[in-house]
Amino acid sequence: VQLQASGGGVVQAGGSLRLSCATSGRSFRSSAMGWFRQAPGKEREFVAAINWVGRETAYADSVKGRFTISKENDLTSVALRMNSLKLEDTAVYHCAAGSRRWGNAEARASAFDYWGQGTQVTVSS
Repeated sequence: VQLQASGGGVVQAGGSLRLSCATSGRSFRSSAMGWFRQAPGKEREFVAAINWVGRETAYADSVKGRFTISKENDLTSVALRMNSLKLEDTAVYHCAAGSRRWGNAEARASAFDYWGQGTQVTVSS
């Protein structure tokens, strides 16, 4: 089972990026999915989550109103649209998926069983 995040890069403050998470090895169509990030010297933190059917979402307060999570490809993958990026959004972003069927959008890392390698997002001034 693999989750592969992509779409990171270097962007100026105020700019936008769109992250994607491709999956393989099993279907995550009935799984909740999410995004977490880790900045240098900091602990991993929750960014956004979405329930299995894509109708319920949860966001960290720091990204609410700027980021949008969505399920794609017949609910088998997840994307994160990031607008109005700030310097403090700089981090490695990881996508994650739960193994429980009909999963809800949850902010707990323990709710996710599969994790992908991250993609670096760097916001410059």
